Amino acid sequence: MLDTVMIWIDKNSRRWLQDVQQWLSIPSISTDPNHVADMASAAQWAQHYLRSAGLHAQIIETPRHPCVWATTPPEMCPRGASHVVIYGHYDVQPPDPLEAWVSPPFSPTIRGGQIVARGASDDKGQTFCHLAALLAWREVAQEFPLRISVLLEGEEEIGSPNLRPVIEQLKPLLSDAAALIISDSSQFAPGIPAITSGLRGMVYAQLTLTGPSHDLHSGIYGGAVANPATALCQILGKLHDATGRVTIPGFYDDVDAVDAPTRADWAKLPFSPEAMARDIGVKQLNGEHGYTTLERRWCRPTLDVNGLTAGFQGNGAKTIIPGSAGAKVSMRLVPRQDPEKIAAALEPFLQSLLPDGIEMQLEILSAWPAVLTATDSPAISAAMRAIRTGLGNDPVIVREGGSIPVVNWFRQILGLETVLLGFGLPDDNLHAPNEKLDLDCFYGGIRTSAALLDELARQFS
Repeated sequence: MLDTVMIWIDKNSRRWLQDVQQWLSIPSISTDPNHVADMASAAQWAQHYLRSAGLHAQIIETPRHPCVWATTPPEMCPRGASHVVIYGHYDVQPPDPLEAWVSPPFSPTIRGGQIVARGASDDKGQTFCHLAALLAWREVAQEFPLRISVLLEGEEEIGSPNLRPVIEQLKPLLSDAAALIISDSSQFAPGIPAITSGLRGMVYAQLTLTGPSHDLHSGIYGGAVANPATALCQILGKLHDATGRVTIPGFYDDVDAVDAPTRADWAKLPFSPEAMARDIGVKQLNGEHGYTTLERRWCRPTLDVNGLTAGFQGNGAKTIIPGSAGAKVSMRLVPRQDPEKIAAALEPFLQSLLPDGIEMQLEILSAWPAVLTATDSPAISAAMRAIRTGLGNDPVIVREGGSIPVVNWFRQILGLETVLLGFGLPDDNLHAPNEKLDLDCFYGGIRTSAALLDELARQFS
């Protein structure tokens, strides 16, 4: 039956493309309150699509943006069939700066064999690969090879603040699930598919420094009061030492070294730091001394300034001492680092760096731990075979520098292990202008998802 499903997928390539373009055209920007209605529309689109695939689909309201929950009807899967869960998110990052886009971010454009649109790779395009595979199975076989649940959320790009209660609510319906499938990562390189075995955790903080009660004339008051913008620069400059290590006390206490066989395997991957530097437009890469670029990205903790706000930023000159200055800071964490411990260490360290005349407020916006998944599980074995069928090559096992909180929550609440298989590529411009998904990856993702359902049914039969 899988062969027939694959033929059907290939024959309907234009249809899949038209369908995903509809979904991508909805500006489902979760962080922007002006797009609340668009968030609801994107959720409803997914609900209707899942219903067209024969699943029972409903909207689960949350305090902010809705989730979509769908299940296969009992009559459409074999009696006693195993149960797997597919997770994805339909919200996207803001498209700014708009002037950097070659085509409008929510007018999906096919250019050079790629779908160009916000959400093309992160994560609507990849999630849609699973939705299309479900529809193909339903239309060809009139049933599915196993029981399937689908959970789509609309808040991943803002830290999934309301997802954990939804998982708790669904726990009785998920307690017998054998695996969780997520496609929110990427292949290692063109022609080199990947399964991701590790994700870094994160602590995200917002720092605000205040000095005078209002902006002051820099000629009259300069040299007489502490400048919050200057203080901010001085403090941020002290968060790393000359070797690139984070200077927060205790930051590395629980960081384990990666074992020699894993490092050796990573060294064999066809990775070029010089090529990466060219791709992202820098003369050379930089980071913590003593580690390769892949090690810095996959198994070392980091601290980065994500945003700065201070003073006058319009055209021309305005000579002021700003009354306040702020920064958004993220720390990517590795296994065994406790996000609560790291967050607790941050505030006293920042306080110790404050100059006289400056006050500080620190807000922890999100925090979750890193995760490692088993690479020898039955679900991983099934995924490796499915990737070979759908994408044409054997996958490599890698880690990812980003974070997906739901992986930890499903493990904590349900004891459920995750299969992370991405269909995109590292140069998909995630969170940046001109986000894209190669059409070969898109169609290969649909084929891989269809094969994965068949392989998991065989694996767990």
